[in-house]
Amino acid sequence: MRAQLPRRAFLKASAATGGGLILGFWLPGPGGGRAQAEEGPVPYPPNAFIRIRPDGSVTFIIGKSEMGQGIYTALAMLIAEQLECDWSKVRVESAPVAPAYNHTAYGMQLTGGSTSVWSSWDQLQKVGATARQMLVTAAAQRWGVEAASCRAENSFVIHTPSGRRLPYGELAEAAERLPLPTAVTLKDESAFKLVGKPTRRLDSPSKVDGSAVFGLDVRLPGLQTVLIARPPVFGARALRVNAARARAVPGVKDVVQVPTGVAVVATGFWPAKKGRAALEIEWDEGANAALSTAGLREQYAALAKTPGRRAKALGDIAGLEGAKTKVSAEYEVPYLAHATMEPLNCVVDLRPASCEIWTGTQMQTVDRAAAAKAAGLEPDQVQIHTTLLGGGFGRRANPVSDFVVEAVEVAKAVRQPVKVVWTREDDIRGGYYRPMWYDRIEGGIDASGAPVAWHHRLVGQSILTGTPFEKVMVKDGIDDTSVEGAADIPYSIPNLLVELHSPTVGVPVLWWRSVGHSHTAFVVESFMDELAHAAGRDPLAFRRPLLKDHPRHLGVLERAAQEAGWGSPLPKGHGRGLAVHESFGSFVAQVAEASFEGGEVKVHRVVCAVDCGKIVNPDTIAAQIEGAVTFGLSAALHGEITLERGRVQQSNFHDYPLLRLYEMPRVEVHIMPSREKPGGLGEPGVPPVAPAVANALFAATGKRVRRLPIRPQDLRA
Repeated sequence: MRAQLPRRAFLKASAATGGGLILGFWLPGPGGGRAQAEEGPVPYPPNAFIRIRPDGSVTFIIGKSEMGQGIYTALAMLIAEQLECDWSKVRVESAPVAPAYNHTAYGMQLTGGSTSVWSSWDQLQKVGATARQMLVTAAAQRWGVEAASCRAENSFVIHTPSGRRLPYGELAEAAERLPLPTAVTLKDESAFKLVGKPTRRLDSPSKVDGSAVFGLDVRLPGLQTVLIARPPVFGARALRVNAARARAVPGVKDVVQVPTGVAVVATGFWPAKKGRAALEIEWDEGANAALSTAGLREQYAALAKTPGRRAKALGDIAGLEGAKTKVSAEYEVPYLAHATMEPLNCVVDLRPASCEIWTGTQMQTVDRAAAAKAAGLEPDQVQIHTTLLGGGFGRRANPVSDFVVEAVEVAKAVRQPVKVVWTREDDIRGGYYRPMWYDRIEGGIDASGAPVAWHHRLVGQSILTGTPFEKVMVKDGIDDTSVEGAADIPYSIPNLLVELHSPTVGVPVLWWRSVGHSHTAFVVESFMDELAHAAGRDPLAFRRPLLKDHPRHLGVLERAAQEAGWGSPLPKGHGRGLAVHESFGSFVAQVAEASFEGGEVKVHRVVCAVDCGKIVNPDTIAAQIEGAVTFGLSAALHGEITLERGRVQQSNFHDYPLLRLYEMPRVEVHIMPSREKPGGLGEPGVPPVAPAVANALFAATGKRVRRLPIRPQDLRA
């Protein structure tokens, strides 16, 4: 395959320090990247993706953030496959903030939405193929032979007729001096040696031996650690501060007020924590002082009885009235915290004409702009060093860059390098949350047992309203992320209406792994199960004809059911439930086996079938799905943020628990072969877990779960 590379679409940088090859590419994408690419030159430092040293080592500079999802390895595999380089010589580095690393569809540097592989698939393969072609040309020139008589293999160029070989390390400097080719030949996928094969992760060794650098590991000369006394209620502000006792704590250097609270500056974490505890602050709790979960639930339930904005309408749901059987239900899901394993942190070294930031972030372009504004600098005066992230789940992709801006504000106030650390309690009590939802849904079944009408009304906060993304993703009052997975259900139902209420509540909300799908899949797949049982049908048999126009949904559903032994006998008290859901371009079906015995919910087994299109690393796919099942089960069984007197009632893993080892079911992952374009994988494994387990519990107990997290008392009633 010949890939056309417009000359202006990529630039080549100067020689690498110490010799070798640096290739810089800026391949225009369909989004903002195209506009920027065509408007002017790319600034130095160059957009280098590949660095080959004279010793033969190969470094790939990766523009996506590694937060445990394996993206450093997957993207490196795309380049290495086309470069034909020795995988054992490959290393990766985190990219600086630069247009070269902008998302090819979104025109900014970010990692999110399960988009990293599909958005980089074409770009990085062309990068690798171009470098390979230049190395082959350099070797051919040295030997005085035709390039067509040479081939690249395992970090060598080989003259096929004579068998002569030259390593990449010897060719890199000569290759660097060559003009960039205007077109390159990509390897055919049938010749792939690396992509599609199980491959070891590049980031594992450093995480095992402790040398990996996360944000909390960053040290600078003179660095001060800062903890902030944050408002007990969202929107509260400090009226009076008595810092005398805090200043008396050994190690405390300063106490300053910043827009988000009162900052205690100290020589380390513990003096900062002790100093913060010694502060005496009188708060004006403001308008949110009376917020409570019970009050919000009452408000949402009332709204769910009234018409909302139309997100999707097909046919006429008046058909509900003529249905032979009518089913209605209310579903509830709570606010959820991200609860990353590595708490938020940000190091800032602010100078009069520059600002350096070290942090684990998913949204470098936005963070740099926000930091520059806060610092009073231009964006190109701000440098962000992206460290490894100890989990993200959306928390580190905040459109308002909350934890980055806050750290800059502290650095402005104290005028020395600072590391602002959020304790886990800080983030769980005062961070951002997956919205709470209340859904009312009605369905009708005709005499043949087929659904004829579906009316779904959703009530929950908009994530995007009020953010820079509102103009693009909120249309006619409908936030796309609120109704994804609900307004686009795959089932063939002739009459359908989906409505949305987006109440304004003073609780900060943000995307949480799988965003809207995290709640809509639970409602849709649970209610589909309710309709199946109302029709007297097996849930799998009930879904089959409704998915006849969606073969990828049906394919994973059939595969998961087959692998799980759907319909085969189970131990007494056990039940099976299934769910299928598409999100971020991938299709996942899960069959859960669960029981309720001795007052406890036990999930014994989760069988997953995944169709994510073309495969890069099967090991990563399995790991992502296994992690997603763990993450989704944590929320389904335990996750809940509640409010009382405006205060979040949870604080850490003891009262906002993750799934414990003894609770972990056996998880089986089956990957569907596919030649479809790659889909996302970071999130699609999360949505089906809760409904599959809830449906399994119904099969086991006859009790329907309509509220998360699953409560034993709801199964006893």
